[in-house]
Amino acid sequence: MRTSTSSPPAQNADAASAQVARGRDLGILALVVLGPIWGYGWVATKVALGYSQPLTFAALRLVLTVLCLFLMLVATRRSLRPPPLGYTTVIGLLQTTAFVGLVMVALHSGGAGKVAVLTYTMPFWLLLLAWAFLGERLRGVQWLAVLLAFAGLVLVVSPWQIHGVTSSVLTIAGGFAWAASALVVKLMQRRHHVDVLSLTTWQMTIGSVPLILIAVLTYGGGPDWTAGFIWGLAYTVLLANALAWVLWLYALRTLSAGAAGLGTLAIPVVGVVAAWLQLGERPTAVEAAGMTFIVGALAILAGRSLAAGRREPSPADEEPVVQPVTD
Repeated sequence: MRTSTSSPPAQNADAASAQVARGRDLGILALVVLGPIWGYGWVATKVALGYSQPLTFAALRLVLTVLCLFLMLVATRRSLRPPPLGYTTVIGLLQTTAFVGLVMVALHSGGAGKVAVLTYTMPFWLLLLAWAFLGERLRGVQWLAVLLAFAGLVLVVSPWQIHGVTSSVLTIAGGFAWAASALVVKLMQRRHHVDVLSLTTWQMTIGSVPLILIAVLTYGGGPDWTAGFIWGLAYTVLLANALAWVLWLYALRTLSAGAAGLGTLAIPVVGVVAAWLQLGERPTAVEAAGMTFIVGALAILAGRSLAAGRREPSPADEEPVVQPVTD
């Protein structure tokens, strides 16, 4: 009786396919864990800011996060050599100095849920900046997403109400700075190939220097090293940064950028729900409608990216030019 056996090449192909499927499943699991971690990071930061000046907390968090990132570089045997310093410095000033500084001040006086949602207007600013400076045309549903996000922006900010507008404007300015840093990353990637973890580490290192100097010059005492402050600081450094970065990078290596982008939609939603449950920040009907518009617009962009990835498959380890943030 003749038995059929698979040839070695077929066995290798089956094993490789199974490995890819397992990696994809683990990547999805990483995103499932990541969304709540990053989303709740806004609330943890808000709690910690109750015991500290915003820039003092920002300086402490950045120093500890940079140390964690350098440890990750060493642990993963990546080069400690910085990416091109000119580009990296500009990115650091925009993404760390401007973005983190503005959002911290906004979060100190504003609601965690509202700040979480307004921060994620960044992709829409990036679309407009790329259109203006890179000649990247907006097509079809991208215009719909921008218009939907703008409508949501107006409803959330509610410029007809003076109370809370300053925090909203600072957050939007922070989101714009984040988008501008992503534009610089795009320009850099046209000339250089950079490792995302190395770039993140060095831009944060450089960008933290001005913030630390400003924090020292404006220091007014504190922080109060209470259990709440220590918990908030530890959460943002160890979970929302160190652990979350490991999960995010793993997801990027096993999923397409579009699929990973879909996973980040939970971040502002978790931020709003957690702020509502823990801090009592209940959005008004107008704010809730605006938040829904913004998250819906994000879903449109992520869905378009996922569909484009299916039509033109990209390498599994493709990484987007920017990463989600929690604060």
